[in-house]
Amino acid sequence: MTRNKGAFAGVFAALLFAAALIGACGVLVESAARAHAPVERFGAAEAVVTGRQSVKVRVKRIGEGPEEQSRPLAEHTRVQAAVAQRLRTVPGVRGVVADVSFPVLAPSGQVLNGHGWDSAALRPYRLSAGRAPQAPDEVVLSRSAGVAPGGQVRLQMNGSPQRYRVTGLVPSGPDAAFFTTATAAALYGHPGQVDALAVLADATVSPAALEKAAPGLTVATGPARGDAEDVAVSAARPDILGLGASIGGVAVMTALVVVGGLIALSVRERSREFALLRAIGATPWQVRRRLLRETLAAGLPAALLGGVLSLALGAGMHAAMVHKGVLPDGFDLSLSPLPALAAFGVTLLAALLTALAASLRTSRIRPVQALGEAAVDPAGLPRWRAVTGVVFLILGLSALGASTTTTGPTANASIGGLVISLITATALLGPVVAGFGNRVLGRAVRLVAPVSGRMAQHASGAAALRAGSVITPVALAIAFAGTQLFAQTTVVQATAEQAAAGNRADQVLVSAGPGLPQGAADAARRVPGVAAATPVKNTTVVMAVKELGEKNLQSLTARGIGAGFEATMDPKPTAGRIGDLRDGTVALSRDVAGGLRVGSTAPLWLGDGTLIKPRVVALYERGLGFGDVLLPHAVVAAHSSTSLDDNVLVKGKADLRPVGAAYTGVHAMDRAEFGARFSQQLRLQGFVGYVVVLAIGGFIVIGLVTTLALATAARRREFALLRLVGGTRRQVLRMLRLEAAIILGTGAATGVLIVTVTLMALAMAVTGLPVPAVSPVTVALLLLGVAGSGAAAILLPAHAMLRRRTSPKISAS
Repeated sequence: MTRNKGAFAGVFAALLFAAALIGACGVLVESAARAHAPVERFGAAEAVVTGRQSVKVRVKRIGEGPEEQSRPLAEHTRVQAAVAQRLRTVPGVRGVVADVSFPVLAPSGQVLNGHGWDSAALRPYRLSAGRAPQAPDEVVLSRSAGVAPGGQVRLQMNGSPQRYRVTGLVPSGPDAAFFTTATAAALYGHPGQVDALAVLADATVSPAALEKAAPGLTVATGPARGDAEDVAVSAARPDILGLGASIGGVAVMTALVVVGGLIALSVRERSREFALLRAIGATPWQVRRRLLRETLAAGLPAALLGGVLSLALGAGMHAAMVHKGVLPDGFDLSLSPLPALAAFGVTLLAALLTALAASLRTSRIRPVQALGEAAVDPAGLPRWRAVTGVVFLILGLSALGASTTTTGPTANASIGGLVISLITATALLGPVVAGFGNRVLGRAVRLVAPVSGRMAQHASGAAALRAGSVITPVALAIAFAGTQLFAQTTVVQATAEQAAAGNRADQVLVSAGPGLPQGAADAARRVPGVAAATPVKNTTVVMAVKELGEKNLQSLTARGIGAGFEATMDPKPTAGRIGDLRDGTVALSRDVAGGLRVGSTAPLWLGDGTLIKPRVVALYERGLGFGDVLLPHAVVAAHSSTSLDDNVLVKGKADLRPVGAAYTGVHAMDRAEFGARFSQQLRLQGFVGYVVVLAIGGFIVIGLVTTLALATAARRREFALLRLVGGTRRQVLRMLRLEAAIILGTGAATGVLIVTVTLMALAMAVTGLPVPAVSPVTVALLLLGVAGSGAAAILLPAHAMLRRRTSPKISAS
């Protein structure tokens, strides 16, 4: 490559962006692995004792031994307050504070965290004015609440706003409201239980001794204390780890396809040089070592620079995800040399392996055969490549069959395998695809321009390997971007449609604060003209779901639904009756039911880790719109961090303003407005998909442009010959435009076919109809962007080369 500046620059650019992308995914993985919620309220505590914040079970695997699986819990796991007595006996412990926390809504709409006054010592909070609360109707507030000591304030917890007298202020820290210890325990609503036990101790206290005093509980020290304050970060950690690893895996696969195709093309274009080396006595390993050294010369600086840039790219992706609310508050960025080193090693190894694989055939053939093949592309594919390509094509068709005949996680797993299999098959069978496209589109361009079209068809057909190397990144760019974009829109539309179709309510009560007090539903029922008012509380449960013949522990969206739900919602049951839902029962969507039937027992863990074994009373179809699991409202409320409701569905067009006036931050909206807000929330959740498309899709397009520019630059001899035999510059450019139409059109058609098959399978799995949600404008922009950049990469270098004066002497370079 050192003798070919264009190839060197192309490989350098591709490896640079590959390293940057892989390292950026590593930044997300490292940030997730090290992420903890910030330590704010527990700063003075040496350790914090909480319940287990994850579910761990051993699951049997087919043909293997049991495997331990774990999933995080989305709610605080409560601790028995009596454990504090055992902790106080541990040497070095000076005191133990039983901490409770609950949301408090001020009249201004400000959300405060309610605690007992003894928890103020944990930050510590210090009074800047006034005194501590002493009576049940007294409170100490953060100065940001804007109420002076001695003033009155109406605070809303899980009921109507109550009047309290402000006795003191604390100046800094998270916004808080401190009540007497007894009042806070009553407002917390779980006698004998607390959220955490904060240990005030000397630095010499032994965590092992604390664990011995509190068996079965978690003892958090150092940065892990933050997770006891806010479980959102620890709950999101496995998903972000999986997301980063998934994106990283796709990035590595994409890098192998793009960089591998580019190196293979550069090796093919230099086959004349390698043939001469073989003819003058060079051994196969000498040829390979030369190519590996040249790849190393381009790969070392590219991988090193890309690894450094990956830290900035990863930080940018993290910032964008935080800004859009994809990552919870406190999910901090972690930067270290590890992602850059991993990107450097993976990228360099991929470059060397692809260079070695590309050089095997060229370096193994006999010198005379090498000179002959240097002038003309081989007629067929190597047997191993053809067989492997067919195998991946069969795997893709098998995944297609599985995705159209199953639902839920099994269908989603099959769709992922479908995309990977079809893209890999396209990469391996690229020359065959190019030949088919040349026969079909070649006839069309000959009709448009008989002479130039014939030349274009002959040129693309004579260089099948080169055309295959070009088609692969075109198809990959369209298939990847199209699948990511439109899979998200298909799921969002299906979710919104299911939610809208199953919502029978005329109005919905919502809150501008942390949630609706449970009394809001009762107040709505008392309004004349209201037929039913159903409180709804969202949560996350953990359940072993059967997919691909095996059970896997999964976190599932769930809803607790209260009285009157038959009048306000219709999840579209397919078996059993939703009306039979009561204590000790559950309804499941068909997507996660697996082999469970009505009457079966479905063990699951509630949000706080409590294991229940309810009986299945119904299976329903609208799992996207209503969640995977429906439970009685009282069960969910009793095992959530707070008992506040997310919304109340109201049947009847009565005036609900009296309900809004009775509760701070509560107001009613009609069904259409509620559906629009729900759809907006769904679109925000798809932000990660757009980040992935922008990052990986951008890299694929860069690789495509580099590959096409290199392929065009390597045709200098061909263009010179055409000019010498009488072809004008205009005729050659017209031939190139038509040839680009054949090659890019074939690649685009292949990508569109992969997208179509994948999205139809996905739509069949989630809606029952093979009709995905696709935006024609987005499709046009995607095709225009890929084809336009590809055409520019072909025609711009050709324009530059054809502007030069053609010499009668044609060099071998």
